[in-house]
Formats: sequence, structure tokens, C-alpha cells
Amino acid sequence: MTRLALLAAVAALAASPALAALKEGASAPDFTLQGFQAGKALTFSLADARKKGPVVVYFFPAADTPGCNIEAKMFADAIPQFAANGATVIGVTAGKLDQLQKVSADTDKCSGKFPVAADPGAKVAKEYDAMMNAAISNRTSFVISPQGTVLHVHSDLNPNAHVSETLGAVKAWKAKK
Repeated sequence: MTRLALLAAVAALAASPALAALKEGASAPDFTLQGFQAGKALTFSLADARKKGPVVVYFFPAADTPGCNIEAKMFADAIPQFAANGATVIGVTAGKLDQLQKVSADTDKCSGKFPVAADPGAKVAKEYDAMMNAAISNRTSFVISPQGTVLHVHSDLNPNAHVSETLGAVKAWKAKK
């Protein structure tokens, strides 16, 4: 395979999940996953979190990788803004599950400010159509209403806009309340 063909194949693979992700207005599948916050084990239930307000569910490819660390730090820094608007944030990955406990407590990443959860076999990511390939979740963020409806979707391998996109959607939801 030529280098150009390989690059085209990778680009197509990376771009396809953005088209497949659950759409705004769809029902978000509820899930319960094991994870960590501040290095401590927890069980996260989307149904329980929705009882408190909207939930930002962001899927990321792999813990403790450059793009995922940037995204985690950006979400951690914005947690006070999400909380002020009544929202809960959770990061979910099917990749490098063994590193979640460390990442959840690291001050250069999650800083213990929100949970990160393991999605063994990418079952939840598949339900959300947030897959990069057969085993890795794509970088896709969802804002889920308390009623379980997808309010907003942002899918981009570049982590830089996920926080502003989801925070904007949460603020718009709050303004309509």
C-alpha cells in the first residue's frame, strides 16, 4: 500500500464516526460503568446522573495519550462552569483501561474533578455510534438532557473544541429551562 493510500484510509477511518454518532434528538442509551474519580473506584450510572441535570458524556480514544490528556485537562478546568449550569461530566474510553485510575487523580489531567470510566469491549461507544475502529472509541462528546435526549453532539479528533461545544450546549439548555 502506498503512503498516500494509507493516509487516505486513515483519514476515512477517522472521519467516518462523525457521520455515524447519535444525532441530536435521539434517545441516549443509559449505561452503568466502572471507573475512577480522584483515584478512587466508583460506579457511574447515566440514569442516576441525569436525575441531577444534563450530563456531558465524552468518549476518548485512550487514557494517558497526548490528545486525551489535553481534553481531560480542559474538562477539569471547566468543571466549575459545568457545575454552575447543573451539568455532570464523565469521560469514557475503551482504550488503555489499566491507566484510568492514575489519570483520574493526575493534576495535569482530570485532577480528580470528574469521573472517567472503562467501557470494556466498547459496548457503550458502539451504542452511541462513537467508534474510531472496532476496539477504540472516537473523540465524540454528547450532551444528554435529564430526560435522556441527545441535546448536542461534537465529534472531532482534535480535542480543543469539545469543552466549548458542550458547555455552550449546556448553557443553552439552562437558558431554555
